[in-house]
Order: sequence, then structure tokens, then C-alpha cells
Amino acid sequence: MLVRLLYASRAAQPLSPEMIEGILAQSRAHNPEQGITGILCYSGDIFMQVLEGGRDAVCELYNLIVRDERHRNVRLLSFEEIRERRFASWTMGQVNLAKINPSFMLKYAEKAELDPFCVSGAASMALLDDLIATASVLGRAS
Repeated sequence: MLVRLLYASRAAQPLSPEMIEGILAQSRAHNPEQGITGILCYSGDIFMQVLEGGRDAVCELYNLIVRDERHRNVRLLSFEEIRERRFASWTMGQVNLAKINPSFMLKYAEKAELDPFCVSGAASMALLDDLIATASVLGRAS
């Protein structure tokens, strides 16, 4: 059974390109063997990530993330059973929202900044869908 999990967290340390690349490299190395695909968005100190795959694999990975010292204030935004993946093209795609026009964010939030803690999970998923549609997602295909 396939599931999709969306969560948000805050970085425990200031984000650096090395930290982001470390997270992405770890995801790209381990996710394929677990059948997990997804996308990671980040801006300021906020992470928002979607994980897709088998229920057990996704839940186990989420539990690891909750205990990961790089994250704090981990919040589950959405969890659903799905018939097909939205993010099947990426072992872990990425979006640096600092490179996106801030007005793009106003479509989904009160302010032109990423704050998934203050919007619904549905609004966050709609934002991710738009980022895919506008080819804002970077990363290696799975």
C-alpha cells in the first residue's frame, strides 16, 4: 500500500549548503532501496518534505527524521493512502524557495514566505504541485 506523508520542521542549526547537500545525499543513497520518493523544500530555517512509498518504509523514515538532531519542531501536516505517486520522478527532489519569486507564496499564505506551520496541509501540497508545474524542482531522477 502506497502512502504520502507531508511534514514540516525547523533546522536545529543554521542551514548551510553543506547541510542541505548532506540531507539530499543521504536521501538519494538510501531512499531507492526503500522505494521512497519525494521532495524537500527549504527556506530560512524551515524544511517541508513529502515522502512517498510503502506505509512501513515511509513511517520508519519519518520516525528517523523525528529523532534526527538536525530537525526540531517536527510536525506531521498530512498522511494519506494514495493510488499513485506525485513525486515518482525524484529519489529526493529539492526546491530552494529563496530562489522563487516571493509573490508566488502569496497564493498559499498570508505572507510571501514559507510557513507550513500556519497553513493547511492541503495548501502546502498545492504549493508543491505548482512548484512541479513551474519546473522549480531540482534533483536527480529516480
